[in-house]
Amino acid sequence: MNGSMDGAQTVKEDGKVAEKSSDETASGDKVESTDDDASTGAASKNATSGGQNVAAETMAFAAADDGANGNITEDSYAAMNSSATTEEKKQAAGEGDLLPSGQAELLNETASASSEEKEARAGKNKKTKKQKSKEHGAASGETASVEEETYSYTWMLCNASTGADYIPCLDNEAAIKKLKSNKRYEHRERHCPADAPSCLVPLPEGYRQPIPWPYSRDKIWYHNVPRTMLASYKGHQNWVKISGEHLTFPGDGTQFKHGALHYIEVIEEALPEVTWGRRSRVVLDVGCGIASFGGFLLDKDALTMSFAPKEEHEAQVQFALERGIPAVSAVMGTKRLPFPGNAFDVIHCARCRVPWHIEGGTLLLEVNRLLRSGGLFVWSATPVYRKVPEDVEIWHAMAALTKSMCWEMAKKTSDTVDQTAMVVFKKPTSNECYDARTRAEAPLCGASDDQDAAWNVTLRPCMHRVPTDASARGSRWPTQWPKRLATTPYWLSADQVGVYGKPAPADFAADQEHWRKVVENSYLHGMGIDWKNVRNVMDMRAVNGGFAAALRDMKVWVMNVVTVDSPDMLPIIYERGLFGMYHDWCESFSTYPRTYDLVHADHLFSKLKSRCELLPVIAEVDRIMRPEGKLIVRDDMATVEEVQSIARSLHWEVRMTVSKQGQGLLCVRKTMWRPTEVEALS
Repeated sequence: MNGSMDGAQTVKEDGKVAEKSSDETASGDKVESTDDDASTGAASKNATSGGQNVAAETMAFAAADDGANGNITEDSYAAMNSSATTEEKKQAAGEGDLLPSGQAELLNETASASSEEKEARAGKNKKTKKQKSKEHGAASGETASVEEETYSYTWMLCNASTGADYIPCLDNEAAIKKLKSNKRYEHRERHCPADAPSCLVPLPEGYRQPIPWPYSRDKIWYHNVPRTMLASYKGHQNWVKISGEHLTFPGDGTQFKHGALHYIEVIEEALPEVTWGRRSRVVLDVGCGIASFGGFLLDKDALTMSFAPKEEHEAQVQFALERGIPAVSAVMGTKRLPFPGNAFDVIHCARCRVPWHIEGGTLLLEVNRLLRSGGLFVWSATPVYRKVPEDVEIWHAMAALTKSMCWEMAKKTSDTVDQTAMVVFKKPTSNECYDARTRAEAPLCGASDDQDAAWNVTLRPCMHRVPTDASARGSRWPTQWPKRLATTPYWLSADQVGVYGKPAPADFAADQEHWRKVVENSYLHGMGIDWKNVRNVMDMRAVNGGFAAALRDMKVWVMNVVTVDSPDMLPIIYERGLFGMYHDWCESFSTYPRTYDLVHADHLFSKLKSRCELLPVIAEVDRIMRPEGKLIVRDDMATVEEVQSIARSLHWEVRMTVSKQGQGLLCVRKTMWRPTEVEALS
């Protein structure tokens, strides 16, 4: 259980053999380490002189997982709801663990491929949409073999005006043209195509592997985000400059003239109770620009969800993501943001141009929904310190609005260095002020309004009452970071049943221990992943956030996604000092292409197949994953084989497959391959 196999031949990321091997076999289990031929990249580097092409991750995973101890195993993740089958419940109890004995049969695949396979990989074996649909349907059936499915897909480039920056749900031009109004930023909201795209986004010319963190915070490759508009438009503000092959970030614009770190420290000096990284761990940055505020808050051990609308020319969120700073494309328009209520410790807005004061303060009331009781709203926009008539009018309107919301003005201070000012408001921790108001100009929401309901929910101009019951979520502040990461949320009680069938607190603890062992014993050393090149990570089905918690000491950040058709565990993730968002994977994610270095999907795809086709979902994974990025899939073996089939058709390198008792694990690496043919417009 130490993450290695005695006598195994380890193959490093660069393909060099680290030590000699001996054959190891065990009946009933399978570990396949495979490499594609030269047309898919340089996968054949993993072939050894003796014909063995066994990747390092095979060795470690076979020995490393934690099922022998009777905790939750990868098999138990098939039992994810109260209607689990008998077999699923057996798996949740620890039976049927994947390769618990530390032995595996190592099956080798030759580095060469047949001429028919090579033709299919080169895209010569063209098929119609009808044929592809039929083949895709066969891929889901029990009788279709992996060999029959492997090269049955033909890919084309997406025919979109946004080219290499295509975001399907934000670039739906036909839907945007039909909008009756744009005054509330409706055109920046999600408008997904009726049919999820199954095409591939091209690479920008000259694209290369991103600069690793932390150097990427200061400079990125120009050709990865070849946008001169922001450099020319904001160059005089010291945001971003073109320097040879790089885009550099020498300063942080008009608001942070002396750097974001100075600005962050000014806030803490003005209001010491903010205590970045301890009390204030999870932050939301509204209208984030290139997200330098969130990028430098990382130095304080505070985690920031930065967001801004997608822009045709400036693409500030794209710069943030390329820099390795957490960010997502979103807008405060007509819908709630995809986060639960009582989630963020601090919400920040610097020159974000959000009209907080109009329409009854609807947008500021959305901030109130997202902010924890006792949480802080930091506002450093021009109305705080400029005396021109328009700014003065906005300031008076904001002062009246926040008073009606029972927000306390905790601090108003000036920064003589940056020649700006900021005000910090504090959300109440009781309902006394609400009950004492003579005029409810900011009305309270009805009891039936679920503050955690946020996916495609229209904004509501009301406030939820502050939770006061000692056992209610939000009634007290979380344990200070970093203890809050491993602390069981106080509002999980033993009479509640967790997603795996255990009492909720035990469920939480078991999940945490499971992912700690999986990450330590398998993912960090046994999957052939060079973690120095991993910065942006996504967990497509995060549950309690155990996977992200296990990566605590790595120099990565994790976007935890809670699917809209699963139990709502996102409040637990925020309580732990992590962050994430709700999403429906039958639709495109609101991020730019080439965003994530590592994508993790634990028993997600098998559940999606009852709601939408798997092929477009994998196309979306291809869109958001950077070239050379890794996808780790844990699922039932039929689904793993189907994903592997699609991955091969994408010319991805299949790094490793493991199977036992109907469960499987797959690790694949995306290559630089792109098709040459562009899809026809419908």
